[in-house]
Amino acid sequence: MLFTNLLAGLGMNHSLAWFISQFLSILIFDVVLLVMIAYLLLADRKIWAAVQMRRGPNVVGPFGLFQTFADLFKFLFKEVIIPAGANKVIFMIAPLITVTLAFAGWAVVPLDKHWVVADINVGILYLFAMSSLGVYGIIMAGWASNSKYPFLSALRAAAQMVSYEVSIGFVIITVLLFAGSLNLSKIVEAQATVGPLGFLHWNVFSILFPMLPIFFVSALAETNRPPFDLVEAESELVAGFFVEYSSTPFLLFFLGEYLAIVLMCAMCSILFFGGWLPPLNIVPFTLVPGIIWFLLKICFFFFMFAMVKAMVPRYRYDQLMRLGWKIFLPTSLLWVVVTASWVLVFRHHV
Repeated sequence: MLFTNLLAGLGMNHSLAWFISQFLSILIFDVVLLVMIAYLLLADRKIWAAVQMRRGPNVVGPFGLFQTFADLFKFLFKEVIIPAGANKVIFMIAPLITVTLAFAGWAVVPLDKHWVVADINVGILYLFAMSSLGVYGIIMAGWASNSKYPFLSALRAAAQMVSYEVSIGFVIITVLLFAGSLNLSKIVEAQATVGPLGFLHWNVFSILFPMLPIFFVSALAETNRPPFDLVEAESELVAGFFVEYSSTPFLLFFLGEYLAIVLMCAMCSILFFGGWLPPLNIVPFTLVPGIIWFLLKICFFFFMFAMVKAMVPRYRYDQLMRLGWKIFLPTSLLWVVVTASWVLVFRHHV
């Protein structure tokens, strides 16, 4: 809106001003997001190193701060190798689809009040759709590689992601029943309160608390993070569906995975921890911009993701499926009924 008014004030046609302002907003947002991903990736490696009592990246730049950018240039300048028997078109399209869908999901994520690229009323359905479509990039990569290892990994990934999307879907249903809206901004606003102890009104401190661990663990499985990184099980599948990829296509898969991870951290913050809302409605907490609180919550959940990666051993595939279908699915389905009943009894006047 700021760019639109500025360009319109310069005499530009309103439609053209709106288009250019949206383009600039998306461009700036994506650049900031990529820089944040670079440093979160470095933090991931540093946390993993600290748990193992070693230093981690510390050579490129002060304290290793430029290590991720050095890795970026290494990937960009390496040769792209395509297997002779691969379907070359689908082989190259697969990583583009993965990273594009990962970026697209961020379009509806509110960083602060009115700070969102697309504040649509069905934002949570859009986000769920983008997350679900991400499996197609993995399946295409596994099939187009014309090798049994990536193909088996792609099938395993598809089964894993679909299994845990069901649980995530039911968790989201409980939250939208509680908030009464599919709009992510309104879900955050529904957790606001005028009392000084603002955090007590967050969903995590309500009847929805059991849904947080289910959502968190399902997010680990959905994004193929340890201990559910069975699509990349080196001892069985040599590195998974992208074993035939190198250089920039591999970088796109890697970027898409981390974009999805940080998106899940953002969703944990929005659905259960009040998004951009401060924990206390008193000075100096209320003086801090909402986007800072939102980023701090994302960093907290990313730290939890990193600690799980460093500490929890990998599950077997049968354990993974048993957890998703026999524990998470019945529990989340039961909690949909419990939440709907609670809303009907205690919030029928709203």
